[in-house]
Amino acid sequence: MSAQDTSQIKEKILFTLKRRGPCLPVHIASEIETSILFASAFLSELFSEKKVKMSYMKVGSSSIYFIPGQEHLLERFSNHLKSKEKDAFELLRNHRFLVDSKLDPAIRVALRSIRDFAIPFKEREEIIWRYYMERGPMPLLPKPIIHKPEPIKEIEEIKKLRELDIFGEEKEPIKKPVKKTPVKKVLKKNSAFEKKNEKFFNKVKEFLAEKEIGISDIEGFSKTDLILKVIERGVEKILIAYNKKRITEEDLLKAHKKALEYCLPYIILSLGDTPKKLENFIEAVRNLSGIDKLSQ
Repeated sequence: MSAQDTSQIKEKILFTLKRRGPCLPVHIASEIETSILFASAFLSELFSEKKVKMSYMKVGSSSIYFIPGQEHLLERFSNHLKSKEKDAFELLRNHRFLVDSKLDPAIRVALRSIRDFAIPFKEREEIIWRYYMERGPMPLLPKPIIHKPEPIKEIEEIKKLRELDIFGEEKEPIKKPVKKTPVKKVLKKNSAFEKKNEKFFNKVKEFLAEKEIGISDIEGFSKTDLILKVIERGVEKILIAYNKKRITEEDLLKAHKKALEYCLPYIILSLGDTPKKLENFIEAVRNLSGIDKLSQ
């Protein structure tokens, strides 16, 4: 494809966004009559050139693209928010400002997930959430609704909340109705966990760079595995990297199921060699053409 063709396609995408407003890659693909993969690639280039913006919110596994000045139109996609995120969005839209400390943990976590609509700032050491379309000053006495969550769920949400830091600062631990853990030990454990994850992620990136495989998106990251969308020789694939030396048949099946969710071929990485038993299992399945049942 020539540079002129590429330029024309990009102009057509920008024209489509101006006419239709925020769009998913599938919408752009339909407009310019190409595959979703190519549409996503052009949108990524336009994003890197700062000609379009990309939402934090996802519809399925796709982000929403829009041109600067169309932020207010993102509300069209608010029905795709998850249940608790939708609750937080409605609460913030109705009250315009919310005081973080007066909200239940589930809503506080959800607000940190809807960064397209919830803008945080600090006032007298309090975190305040501003509705993204609100331009006026904060009322002197904001009146957020306070929900009373179930005790078990509250503990889980507090754990999630501790992992999120919208200002990039270290927060004091939030009190919870369980046995106290020394703050220093918790921070040390979290720090070690983050360093271990970062080291593993960098190792995967180096491997992919050597193989000339590009990363298009991060779909999941836990202490046991890393799930990425990658582009290998122009083909989009799902990559599941296991943070351990030996993988099992169960890991293989888990990766297979995950790839089915995206309808994409998949690649598996691990820190060690593939066990001979697993290699034999893969070979056996690869050569299998079918399994029939004999009538009794």
